[in-house]
Order: sequence, then structure tokens, then C-alpha cells
Amino acid sequence: MALSVALNARAAYDFGPWAAGASPLEIGRRVTDNFLPRPHMPLGKVPVIHYAEICTWYGALTFAQLSQDSARQTQLVQRFEPFFREEKNWIPTPQHVDWTVFGAVPLEIYIQNKDLRCLALGEWMAQKQWGEPYGNHIEPRAAEHRANGLSWQTRLWIDDMFMITMIQAQAFRATGNKTYIERAAKEMVYYLEQLQKPNGLFYHTPDVPFFWGRGNGWMAVGMPELLRSLPADNPDRPRIMQGYRLMMATLLQHQDATGMWHQLIDGPDSYVETSGTAMFTYAFITGVKEGWLDAATYGPAARKGWLALITYLDADANLREVCVGTGAKNDRAHYLNRPRSTGDFHGQAPVLWCANALLR
Repeated sequence: MALSVALNARAAYDFGPWAAGASPLEIGRRVTDNFLPRPHMPLGKVPVIHYAEICTWYGALTFAQLSQDSARQTQLVQRFEPFFREEKNWIPTPQHVDWTVFGAVPLEIYIQNKDLRCLALGEWMAQKQWGEPYGNHIEPRAAEHRANGLSWQTRLWIDDMFMITMIQAQAFRATGNKTYIERAAKEMVYYLEQLQKPNGLFYHTPDVPFFWGRGNGWMAVGMPELLRSLPADNPDRPRIMQGYRLMMATLLQHQDATGMWHQLIDGPDSYVETSGTAMFTYAFITGVKEGWLDAATYGPAARKGWLALITYLDADANLREVCVGTGAKNDRAHYLNRPRSTGDFHGQAPVLWCANALLR
């Protein structure tokens, strides 16, 4: 009976049917094919791979698996092979959240094809995140955080709760070692307690009082990514679910009439922004599919978000109106005036995540 109820909850909303060109299968193929030939994206002036490319790569690998597309899966795996040889200098040192998330891709490759080289690389990175602080990016409270069972890379930027969650969840999925997912859950609770506001949204950092779209998107994706794999009996699960549902309720209120969200979530005067929209849509789709959110309420909103989002893809599957990389600044105009780009991996990645959530 319990299984029947669970299955009925997950099947309570049918996201289709899809018009030609709008299905997650078609969109996923287009965005994956856009990704495959592109050169590596460096992280600023640092000659290592950018986290946004890693996020897109993870999305493409997951799409290939879910769609049972062996040809694209082979191409995506082969794209990683040079990291063991001539492109090894592109591998970042796991001393910062934006660098350590690199391990999510080799771990996904291991999950799909059992390449032990990829397991060793990815798990090493996941372990380093909770190891001894080292390198050039040690946070001021690193020792204190580590003593309290948190990552020494903790810095209380909302971006972190995708970056940390992703590598640790992937390490758990690859190995079955609950240590990884349990410490990710503890980290998530700490961020919720420190950063979530009564309305469920998050400032970019504790001293920057603006609800930036993509920043909140990292949290909106990080929570369901964690909850998808977190065991039902984990003591931190109820607190994370509470924070997730609270955030979703407020996001629902701020979705505009077209199905999109804006650069500042509570700022209708700010521009429509696609990467945040994709992230929030992913969070809605996943919540409905998993039975965590009311299907009658969030299902239509998720479908509306997807159908609006994909209209921003150009003929080559580059997503338009993507806010460029954005550091925290206590200045509203800083967020209002951030440039927008086309084809930025910050936007390509969550489009793939949405396609995957619809296929999953």
C-alpha cells in the first residue's frame, strides 16, 4: 500500500505532451551537441577548467544515460580522456568549492562505465574537501569549521550548496559510502541555519541583502540534488526538506506571467534571466516527480517554466539572457547592471538538468 501511494504521488502530474522541438529528449540532444565540440572554459585567469563547464558536462553525461544514447555517452566520456594525459594541467587542485566540484564528472563517468581511474580522481577530490586545509584558498574559519564536522572550504556563499553537495553526493552515489552524503547534509543544514531568510530565499552572502536569481538557483538545485540521494532515515533530512519547501513556495509567488524569473527574484524591474529560471524550474520538476511538492500547484508552474525557458535557445542551442559570472557586492545596481551573455555554460548546464529531471 505504501509503495502504491508513493508511485501515485510521483505520477500525479503529466508534464507532456510536447510540441515538436519542445520535448526534453529533443532539447537535451541539441544542448549536448552544442557542448561536445566546444573548447574548455578557463576559470578566470586561472588555467583550470571552469565549474560551469563541469556542471554542463555532468548534465550532458546524465542526459546520455537517461536517454540511453550510447553514441553521445561515448563522445562525452572520450572528451575526458585527455585529462589523464595532455590536458592534466586543466585539472584544478581541490582547495576551493569552485575547483573541487570538478570531481563530479569523473565520478559520473565511473558510475556509468566503472573506470577506476575516474573513481580514484573523483573520490580523492571529495575526500580533500573534508581533509586538512591547504593551498592558497584557506577560509578564515577553516579550522573551526573542520572541528565542527564541516568542510574547511565553508565560506557561506550560497553557490557553495551546489558545489559541495554535488561532489559529495556523487561520491556517495559512486561508492555507497554514507559518510559523503551525511556530511553534505550536515553542511546543508548549517547553510540553511545561517543564510535562509524567513521568506525562504537567500542573500548572496550574509552581508549582501539581495535575492540574486542564479545565486538562489544554486541552493534551489542543491537541496533536491541532495534529497534525491539522502537516505530516508537521515536525521537532517526533515530540516532540509523544510528549507526546500519554504523556498519553493516563495519562488512560486515570484514566477512572472510568462513563466520566467528575474535577475533579482523580488525585483520585477530587473531583467528576465534564464539560468536562474532553469534552476528554479529544475527544482519544481524534481519536487513534483519525487512527490515532495503538490503536483496540482507546482506541476503547471514547472511546465510553464520549461516551455518559456526553451524559447530562449537560439538555432545552435545557445541559451540567451544568461547573467555573466557575478561576485557578491552590497549594491543593488551591481546586480541590475550585470551583463547578459549567450551560450554561457552557466545557462547551458541547468537546461540539461531540467531535461534530465523531466526524463528521470
